[in-house]
Amino acid sequence: QVQLVESGGGLVQAGGSLRLSCAASGRTFSSYAMGWFRQAPGKEHEFVSAISSSGATPYYADSVKGRFTISRDNPKNTVYLQMNFLKPEDTAVYYCARRKTSYPSRSRDQYDAWGQGTQVTVSS
Repeated sequence: QVQLVESGGGLVQAGGSLRLSCAASGRTFSSYAMGWFRQAPGKEHEFVSAISSSGATPYYADSVKGRFTISRDNPKNTVYLQMNFLKPEDTAVYYCARRKTSYPSRSRDQYDAWGQGTQVTVSS
């Protein structure tokens, strides 16, 4: 069973940056697509970004396009989310997830393993 551990969340002022990391256990990380989702208080999980197993194909939600960058380091079993020009509406718990195919998806139900989440708070 894969374990996903997010880190890098915190409190930042609007306009600032954070980089989230998600470290995965196991030997099959490079075979699978990875995604980032977020959940704000009282709201549903929202797709943020995803990346193919090779890293060649990134997806972004319209709300973060141009501000966030997803990347992965397969030898380190880690996926990253660089978040720039943060806004108060980016405040949420951010989760990484694994999709057990090589191609990413924007749909939450396509992912079979989830991390525990990391809190991102953006103050105005």
